[in-house]
Amino acid sequence: MDAHEVAVTARLRAAGCVFAEEEAALLIQAAAGADLERLVVRREAGEPLEVILGWVDFGGLRLHLSRGVFVPRQRSLALVAVALATPDPPRRLLDLGCGSGALAAAVRRHLPDLEVWAVDVDPVAVACAARNLAEPGDRVLCGSWFEPVPAELGGTVDLIVANAPYVPSAALATMPPEARLHEPATALDGGADGLDHHRVLIAQAPAWLAVGGRLLIEVGVDQVATGLTLIADAGLRGAAVRDEEREATVLIATRA
Repeated sequence: MDAHEVAVTARLRAAGCVFAEEEAALLIQAAAGADLERLVVRREAGEPLEVILGWVDFGGLRLHLSRGVFVPRQRSLALVAVALATPDPPRRLLDLGCGSGALAAAVRRHLPDLEVWAVDVDPVAVACAARNLAEPGDRVLCGSWFEPVPAELGGTVDLIVANAPYVPSAALATMPPEARLHEPATALDGGADGLDHHRVLIAQAPAWLAVGGRLLIEVGVDQVATGLTLIADAGLRGAAVRDEEREATVLIATRA
């Protein structure tokens, strides 16, 4: 590490960056000798590293990330693992609240013939996802949850993935500044108990899932019991998977 990198690392560490050394190297590389100070100042102010770089490494993919779009969390790779853990690989995937399209892209990396549909309510996220989901036949739509999905897909979707917001409204103020100040509240706020969006998704999923199709949603550990009740009330078969290494919990709702 040269003196230049040591100085940047010290500044990032003082700003509270846990992986200051690795981040310093990435910022220096991204600056390529120009405007490094501007990038470091943005990071010191708490802007997510991935937004500053303009990309995120997710499941071995370097995905484009626009400012104002939810930054994919590495723990969500647990959801990708659950999506792939099936003897019958899905043929049609619907990524709801897709953000950058990271979940769909990561699943499709292992299933190149997968038909991908993605939806987000934010036009900025839709444009970002369209850059990451650019295979022939990929469709990225703008709207709320199932709203823009063509009716002819009803009963034909093998896999629905949704990293829906699940932070209780009262807990937003306690989130790290990176998320609280630099990511859209609509991508974080899950309502009073964090499950407002999950209620909508679970209730409407049966109309879209093929027989044997699955809906996968990330939740907090303390939300599992309520989530499983919602799944049962919708006439779906429920299960939960806990990934201790990634500290992630995924609810599985299957159309029997």
